[in-house]
Amino acid sequence: MNASPTGSDAQALIARLDWESSPLGSASTWPQSLRTAMDIVIHSPMPMLLLWGEQLTQIYNDGFALLAGSKHPYAFGQPTHLIWPELKDFTDPIYKAVLQGQVRTYSEQRFTLQRDGKDSDLWLDLTYSPIRDESAEVAGILVTAIETNERRRIALELEQRSAASLKAQQDTEERLQLALAATDTVGTWDWDISEDRFLADAYFAQLHGIDPAMASQLPITEYLHGVHPEDRALIARSIKHCIAHGTEYAEEYRLLQPDGELRWVFARGRCYKDHHGRPIRFLGAALDITERKNTEQALRQSQTELQLIINAMPILISYVDREERFRLNNAAYLDWYGLTPQELYGRTVREVLGDEAYALRAEHIAEALSGRPCCFSIKTPHRDGSIRHALMNYLPRHGADGAVNGFYIFVIDETERKQTEEALRNLNETLEERVSARTRQLAEANEKLLNEMFERERAEEALRHAQKMEAVGQLTGGIAHDFNNMLTGIIGSLDLMQRYIADGRTAEIARFTEAAVSSANRAAALTHRLLAFSRRQSLDRKPLNPNDLIRSLEDLFRRTKGDHIELKLRLVKDVWTVSTDVSQLENALLNLVINARDAMPDGGELCIETANVYLDDSEINTLEPVKAGDYLMIGVSDNGTGMTPKILAKAFDPFFTTKPIGQGTGLGLSMIYGFAQQSGGHVTLFSMPGQGTNVRLYLPRLHGVEPQDVLSPVIGEAPSAIAGETVVLVEDDPAVRMLVFDLLKELGYHAYQAEDAKSALPLLESGLRVDLLVTDVGLPGMNGRQLAEIARQHRPQLKVLFMTGYAEKAAERQGFLEEGMDMVAKPFSIDLLANKIRTMIGQPQ
Repeated sequence: MNASPTGSDAQALIARLDWESSPLGSASTWPQSLRTAMDIVIHSPMPMLLLWGEQLTQIYNDGFALLAGSKHPYAFGQPTHLIWPELKDFTDPIYKAVLQGQVRTYSEQRFTLQRDGKDSDLWLDLTYSPIRDESAEVAGILVTAIETNERRRIALELEQRSAASLKAQQDTEERLQLALAATDTVGTWDWDISEDRFLADAYFAQLHGIDPAMASQLPITEYLHGVHPEDRALIARSIKHCIAHGTEYAEEYRLLQPDGELRWVFARGRCYKDHHGRPIRFLGAALDITERKNTEQALRQSQTELQLIINAMPILISYVDREERFRLNNAAYLDWYGLTPQELYGRTVREVLGDEAYALRAEHIAEALSGRPCCFSIKTPHRDGSIRHALMNYLPRHGADGAVNGFYIFVIDETERKQTEEALRNLNETLEERVSARTRQLAEANEKLLNEMFERERAEEALRHAQKMEAVGQLTGGIAHDFNNMLTGIIGSLDLMQRYIADGRTAEIARFTEAAVSSANRAAALTHRLLAFSRRQSLDRKPLNPNDLIRSLEDLFRRTKGDHIELKLRLVKDVWTVSTDVSQLENALLNLVINARDAMPDGGELCIETANVYLDDSEINTLEPVKAGDYLMIGVSDNGTGMTPKILAKAFDPFFTTKPIGQGTGLGLSMIYGFAQQSGGHVTLFSMPGQGTNVRLYLPRLHGVEPQDVLSPVIGEAPSAIAGETVVLVEDDPAVRMLVFDLLKELGYHAYQAEDAKSALPLLESGLRVDLLVTDVGLPGMNGRQLAEIARQHRPQLKVLFMTGYAEKAAERQGFLEEGMDMVAKPFSIDLLANKIRTMIGQPQ
């Protein structure tokens, strides 16, 4: 700890102070790490402050003394919290982080200091770095300060004179910067915040302990499980801070691998928000920096001095011995010369710089080795090919015997300042020309960006079209397979019936009529399932007590499951009422019971349960967003074979089935899913191979309405008409019109028929008695609903029965039907239609 011949105020203070009464104790007891750190600080041309020991005692150089203002010189050798109490809120979190081994850097920080008895504003670039002692423990903090008042003044002047041009440039460069940040990475992610779906590439997922096959299906919490427990809270806080404040996310953290190995990752990203300011996506990239961390750890253990300057510094710092060989340097040399600290160690200045560059420095090197500090400016090439302006300081280093054993090199890159000054001069001279040129550049960049966006949109549209055609192909293929089988049964049966009738063998056609009717009913069931899957089925909603429905179906469930399976009912008391279509809910439950039975060929336990629950997005994982509120849950679970993750991912796909051909349509779960969504509810599916399956159906609670007795009405023999009752039939399909018209005549009704609304209106507007209008919904031209509205203008009390094969607007009965209206879905049985007609007209007295 020897002073240079020229000396300084700081050196004089060190020699004059009574250190034995200070927290640091006598100077003779100071460790070598403190002496080295102090030597660097005192000889640095930059303002530097050293904080050492538990009380962070201050030692600083002459440059920092100018920044301390009126607090100098009594601040020297005093604990920092006694000298700067007004900065406590700013510095305490920084000191805490740095003492834990982290580096903190701040740009353009504003401070108000007292100079010459007056308050003055000071703008500083600050770097806080940890300093380790001989045992590799953090013993102090090195603070580097660069006054930026002049740079800020020049920048503000530039900004005022070309604000519009610079704003456009910043916007463009910000977009480019994010794109460049993701280049050459080994792991990327895209987090959909609203859906909590975290999409990552295979390597990123593998690093975090996630199966690459599941990389796009899991929430972010699954990825955080792979983070080391000691780093997990820090990462979570950093992500939340980035989302809340819109700052860039940049963190290093550890990953605990399944085999116990620790991997280090550096992740950088940014949160994007919509026009309402709501966060929607979080994109970023990650680097595996394990090897770099291992190297840093080895260096920290072997060279205590290297830790003093290895952290981020705004300048080049090195130590060269008397043989002019590099013995210590910081990472900034890698940026300038492309050489790591390990590659520089032991090489001479001439070897690194070359003969020509060395010749420009030889005189100053000799001066420094003779014990005289020197400062000079020089132009030096950068490895990126540019020429940099460098302010260089050579400061002699003295050994314990006072002899010079080398010198320190401090290099400040003044290129930015030089360029700023030159830019200001050029701007004053050629402002208009530069603005015009920059505008052209931005226009070209904008045109290029628009072209890229157009090409990307065209590629995305092509992908969407391909995916749509694949889905349509799968759907039509499944429908064609099943309908061809059913049509074969119908056409074949009818063909044989014609042959037998022609041969006079009418007594033998009963079995063919049964086969045709069976195939037709199967086709009707398939269309109902398709409509349920697509959420276009006409639902006849009624208030219902779910427990009553399940108990009414208990006998059917017991016959369906077989004797080898035990049935258990767990029905909650005071169950909530729901509004739903009873027949569709019955069909859904029966499908689930059959699926559970088929999953337990060797026997097992089938459980049906109900529960009153409250749901929001955080509680269940559904295919579509959950509207928070009260729901009635009906669960069907088994302990059978279960599903693999691959099968589970496709369980709701239409026509996907694991059963052999002919034993399943693959529409069961997709129909239940469509029914639940059309009812305003949700379906969840949990399954594990060998442990069974649990399907839960959630239906919205119906408030303030008592359930009705709507369980499976029995349809009896078709009732006949009462004398004089008249029905107008409107149907565009000739075959359907003929069948319904003949039925009406058979039952004794006065019937009139029309093929469309235009033909029916004269009948309805005449003085003819009309007790009921029976009309198809999907008529050509004016549809059945419009016809009913016009008819009711002439006959306000007219009752209307709609027939529908499929009509999108009729899918939701509550918004389609009015008082005195009802609906029957095609295909229907003759008895069902007859009972509907009789019920609407009114039962005979």
